[in-house]
Amino acid sequence: MAIPIKEWSKLEVRAVVRFLFSKGTKPSEIHKQIAETYGEGAMPRSRVYQWCTWFGEGRTSLGDDPKSGRPKTSTDEENTTQDDLISELRNWFDNLDVDFFRESINSLLSRWQKCIDLHWDYVEK
Repeated sequence: MAIPIKEWSKLEVRAVVRFLFSKGTKPSEIHKQIAETYGEGAMPRSRVYQWCTWFGEGRTSLGDDPKSGRPKTSTDEENTTQDDLISELRNWFDNLDVDFFRESINSLLSRWQKCIDLHWDYVEK
């Protein structure tokens, strides 16, 4: 059983991903080992897959790519992380087509109607 590491940096976790990926470890197993050692919040499964893809394409840098837009003004680690999250979410939503929202809402409505029609005994598979 792994001894959890409570203090870590994202560069450290990325280095572990790179190391394990270079040894031929599958991304799902890499995520499992990271979650066991660093905790579930260390790196989401999708991000492990993304980093494995980048390393497979020849990337060697563990650092973040430069970002466009206004430079960060906050120096506090927690605020910076929150600012990054808000910025990423805004960019993601701004780049979505209106049809994405329309289709998603219609999909929810149809599932809701199925639940009602089946007297709440409906699970989508």
